[in-house]
Amino acid sequence: MYKIMLCCSAGMSTSLLVRKMVEAANERDLSVQIDAYGVSEFDMQFPQYQVVLLGPQVKYMLKTLSDKAASLNIPVQPIDTMDYGMQRGRQRPELCSVADPSGALRGVEMSSLYQSMIAVIEQSITPLAGRLGQQKYVIAIRDGFTAALPFMIIGSFMLVFIFPPFSPDTTNGFARGWLDFSQHYREQLMLPFNLSMGVMTFFISVGIGASLGRQFQLDPVMSGLLAFMAFLLVAAPYADGKISTQYLSGQGIFTALITAIYSTRVYAWLKQNNITIRLPKEVPTGVARSFEILIPVLVVIATLHPLNLFIEAQTGMILPQAIMHLLEPLVSASDSLPAILLSVLMCQIFWFAGIHGSLIVTGIMNPFWMANLSANQAALAAGTVLPHVYLQGFWDHYLLIGGVGSTLPLAFLLLRSRATHLRTIGKMGIVPSFFNINEPILFGAPIIMNPMMFIPFVCVPMVNAVLAYGATRLGWLSQVVSLTPWTTPAPIGASWAANWTLSPVVMCLICMVMSAVIYLPFLRAYERSLMKTEVEKAKNSVPVAETVS
Repeated sequence: MYKIMLCCSAGMSTSLLVRKMVEAANERDLSVQIDAYGVSEFDMQFPQYQVVLLGPQVKYMLKTLSDKAASLNIPVQPIDTMDYGMQRGRQRPELCSVADPSGALRGVEMSSLYQSMIAVIEQSITPLAGRLGQQKYVIAIRDGFTAALPFMIIGSFMLVFIFPPFSPDTTNGFARGWLDFSQHYREQLMLPFNLSMGVMTFFISVGIGASLGRQFQLDPVMSGLLAFMAFLLVAAPYADGKISTQYLSGQGIFTALITAIYSTRVYAWLKQNNITIRLPKEVPTGVARSFEILIPVLVVIATLHPLNLFIEAQTGMILPQAIMHLLEPLVSASDSLPAILLSVLMCQIFWFAGIHGSLIVTGIMNPFWMANLSANQAALAAGTVLPHVYLQGFWDHYLLIGGVGSTLPLAFLLLRSRATHLRTIGKMGIVPSFFNINEPILFGAPIIMNPMMFIPFVCVPMVNAVLAYGATRLGWLSQVVSLTPWTTPAPIGASWAANWTLSPVVMCLICMVMSAVIYLPFLRAYERSLMKTEVEKAKNSVPVAETVS
């Protein structure tokens, strides 16, 4: 059986192409197995396959992944942008030998303006994004937060039971009963929240340590546990038989990042320099591995613990408190409108270059978002004003409605397009767009590296950001207090993130209308160019009878 691995940022959009390829294989009676994975799973999965196909949004990782797969002689090939966008499973060379004929869009796609833009992007933007996207520490931080996400989502979900979305003065029987129940059993209901969101740094530190350890060819379990111990050593002071939990949630996030990276680098350096306890070959591997970690544990304790004691003696603050004090201006700046617009602009430009900008931007912003989310949840529990606006729920449900570029309204417009190609893309992309997966539209229309769609693609989420931020500051829009899956449809996810209030639903609808208004004129101009090309191609395909003089 021929085994094919498709790889993109999270394995979501490639799974759509997998279905098409499987259908084509079944029609041709081909014995193949085709699976989709995210790039974070590449190292564990690729040895099982004969070929790896890489989505265009992570094409910048081609060399790195090819070098890894070369040891097993497994080829890594990029998927053509148009094949990916059009979900052309039947035209992949791995499944049939018939080359895919270029459609009418090729004439537009390969224009001189298009080629010039590609040259500029490839020479300037792509190398920068490639370096950022493949940076070991960015990858480790992203993987750490991804590993912690399920625990934090479930913990956040408990908030609606602990703090029902009703006024304390309500007379509604159901609402009154819910409020009374939550107040009577608040201590019991808080337990799952405190052991998930309240100790988010546990999951994050283990995840970062394991991911970074894997990149340094270390045992990921041991490197994850070492990172966990390093964090506890400085962030969980023990006194009077009790461990303080003050820095185990959002306030300790930056300490968790620093200690996880430090402890794993110590482990890697000691191993690379053969500073380790070696046991005879007769000793079982598991026992030998446990002895290998002894010196790294000793070094981490011997460095971090005295450092923590010294900082406390000099400043009266332990390490996580000192780090938060130093980073306070940066954390405050991350919650400002300029920070929102800058992060959106970076994401959109990277995506326009065909690079998964969301992966890069969220990897950088996640520590700030989680610290701010923890502060909002603490304020909710205390009954005080929520301090922060820019959190992951704000990013997912106001700026990325239907996916990057807020393309859900565009998907509806495509369904009514006069251009056959765009109508086809609209039909293919509308359902995934409800769940914020829009690669069929990005690569199929295409929007990626399409000069005619650059302005609305960049401007739409920035306009939405200004609207949502302004409405929040004016007190019209409820703030985010919960973590939600990014695939949750925007109006539902926005309401869920704000503890099921209605104002986020209204804001999502306003943002969708505004997005449609901005996209429409640019889409019409692009539509006219496509229709002209389609008409010319149709004329050229009609055989012309020769005249005999």
